[in-house]
Amino acid sequence: MPEQGFTEQDWRRLLISLGENPDRAGLVETPSRVAKAWKHWTSGYAKDPAECLKVFEDGAQEYNELIVLRGIPVYSHCEHHLAPFFGSATIGYVPNGKIVGLSKLTHLVDCFAHRLQVQERLTIQIANALMTHLEPQAVGVVIRCRHLCIESRGIRTQGEETVTSSMLGTLQSNHALRAEFFAVERAA
Repeated sequence: MPEQGFTEQDWRRLLISLGENPDRAGLVETPSRVAKAWKHWTSGYAKDPAECLKVFEDGAQEYNELIVLRGIPVYSHCEHHLAPFFGSATIGYVPNGKIVGLSKLTHLVDCFAHRLQVQERLTIQIANALMTHLEPQAVGVVIRCRHLCIESRGIRTQGEETVTSSMLGTLQSNHALRAEFFAVERAA
């Protein structure tokens, strides 16, 4: 059976099923806009995490301390309700002779966040990709997000934040390094 993509006609049908008139002035262009939006929101499937990371050896040979980037925006959609979740990520790593361009960490987060996700998997995917492609001594990832599936339906509690973390390499066993990472992650 040939694979068929979701079309503007499908979005029109959704609007009709909701009791709306897709020919109403405010909705005429909605199917096209929504199709483009979902193409963007799920663009991570077409991205290779290895291509998101530009690795440098120059300048990193002697650096063996924690490098942390905080406040990386996270925008994704949960795979259970297709509802948005959003917040920020903190990524830290201890190099092992190689460093990565700092903006590439944001690209890596986007690569995985622009897929249907659960926050737990998103956290692990980012950490594993860094370990695989950068081969550092340690990687730490903390993601803090608000989930609209919790805030706008079901229990409807506003402002709750879900926090997930993944510690790999020496961040698992070195308690001083782990404490330093979490102190930097929490610093205002």
